[in-house]
Amino acid sequence: MTEGALRIGIDVGGTNTDAVVLDAADRVVAKAKRPTTPDVTEGLRAALDAVLVDVASWERITRVMLGTTHATNAILERRNLGRVAVLRLGAPATTAVPPLSDWPDDLRKAVSAGEVIVPGGHYVDGREIGPLDLGAIRRFLDGVRADAVAVTGVFSPASADHERAVEELVRNEYGLPVSVSHEIGSLGLLERENATVLNAALYGVAAHVTEALVTALAERGLGARPYLAQNDGTLMTVAHAARLPVSTIGSGPANSLRGAAFLSGVRDAIVADVGGTSTDLGVLVGGFPRESAAAVEIGGVLTNFRMPDILAIALGGGTVVRTGGGRARVGPDSVGYRIAEEALVFGGATTTVTDAAVAGGRVPANAADWRERLEAATDMTETFRDTLQSALVVADAMVIDAVDRMALGRADRPLVAVGGGAFLLPAEIPGVSGVIRPEHAEVANAVGAAIALASGRVDTILPAGESRAKAIERVKEEAAARAVAAGADPARVEIVDLLEVPLSYLSEPAVRVHVKAAGPLSR
Repeated sequence: MTEGALRIGIDVGGTNTDAVVLDAADRVVAKAKRPTTPDVTEGLRAALDAVLVDVASWERITRVMLGTTHATNAILERRNLGRVAVLRLGAPATTAVPPLSDWPDDLRKAVSAGEVIVPGGHYVDGREIGPLDLGAIRRFLDGVRADAVAVTGVFSPASADHERAVEELVRNEYGLPVSVSHEIGSLGLLERENATVLNAALYGVAAHVTEALVTALAERGLGARPYLAQNDGTLMTVAHAARLPVSTIGSGPANSLRGAAFLSGVRDAIVADVGGTSTDLGVLVGGFPRESAAAVEIGGVLTNFRMPDILAIALGGGTVVRTGGGRARVGPDSVGYRIAEEALVFGGATTTVTDAAVAGGRVPANAADWRERLEAATDMTETFRDTLQSALVVADAMVIDAVDRMALGRADRPLVAVGGGAFLLPAEIPGVSGVIRPEHAEVANAVGAAIALASGRVDTILPAGESRAKAIERVKEEAAARAVAAGADPARVEIVDLLEVPLSYLSEPAVRVHVKAAGPLSR
């Protein structure tokens, strides 16, 4: 093993928790997969212990990066969410649609401690809709019992003055954590408000995750600095994650895309991450995930913070295969992390897509005996062989259709196959120039976490004309400052994305500006 600093990347997936150790030259020197446990944290510790066995000098480990499903699971399962006082600054302009109107009843009941719309907020050009009514805010907060406060002002990405004033009031007078919308979402009011409330509801979950990670490192005597992966394929410090836990949602697919780019050396490609339960398809553009242009639904709630453009299909190694109506039926249910116990190839009694792939000659390089194990586990009649072949045809058709939907008519890019189930994919797929299967593909998501940069972004509205150039420079500086707050080295931060969109129908010309800054972690 090369002398020098080491770092560990961990990614918690629906089926497996993967961990890798990378050296100073970005070489994988240890890797492990362990089943994801119901409480998630135990699987994290098991994967960490598995790779530490191969590290002789633990003091050389300087960083540990974690991509986790804790926040996503909390929202989907309606568990461990905090009670949030929902405060919108926008009366009388926005009273027609109250906060959380489109939320599922069970999620709203679990999260909301009360909602109110008070005077405040701004027009798109930065003018006040009305003065901020701090008295109304105090009366509302005096009457609710909440764990956190979510503050959303109309067009706060254009002017955040009112949100900052309310944040200061809540912290000084009530001592509660505050989630402010201009740090989280873009311009759309309702979707930005939804994301802000979810962020506030996740503060307790974030504290549990960070405490579990820090404790796991301390228990093992590791002095490594911990980071969490966020949904654009970059990293943030534990302190930053405690403030913006909603940013960890979508980190798994983003890690896989970044890991696929790193392991394959390809910067523009379609990526298929095949797990035990599902296959996630995304697109690499310049080595980073292509972001979704549409609002993203999380647990039945529309949000508008940046997420990778991901298409998930119910096809994985543990997807159950059944017969009926004279043909094979594939999924959508899966044995998930129980695949090593229930699939036929592992001595179980459930026919899965893994069994169909093995019967079709698709076997991982390190599992040459799987074909013999499958034949020993069941009576391979001609009818059963036909069932497995039919299932493989159905599975391939699902992949081909998904690739076609993600390619958007371009057939000049390769497909990079990663994940523990990458061997399930056929050697040739219509709509791509070829299929690349890089070394260490089965732990690409953990690699993506380990090699990620830290980033910051700003989405705002600026005046057009002569003052535009100076305003954009200020926005670039703010994006860079947010990247530094997330853990980037101030001397190495760069602007990696700058998008300007002219806005029509305004009294004064204006442009919407989106800036993203990123850089390597500080030493």
